Amino acid sequence: MNQILEPGMFVRHPTAPDWGLGQVQSRIGDRITVNFENAGKQVIDGSKIELVLIVNCSS
Repeated sequence: MNQILEPGMFVRHPTAPDWGLGQVQSRIGDRITVNFENAGKQVIDGSKIELVLIVNCSS
């Protein structure tokens, strides 16, 4: 799933729900930079964490 992520898409971290909704800033290989509501900018290792794509987002 991480391979389809593009800047602007909304995601959630599967093991950190308290981080809130995140917006993808960039994806270079397995490195995905996401700006989360409650955790700020985080760099995710996409080879270890499968982010959850949020299809309908009304934020």
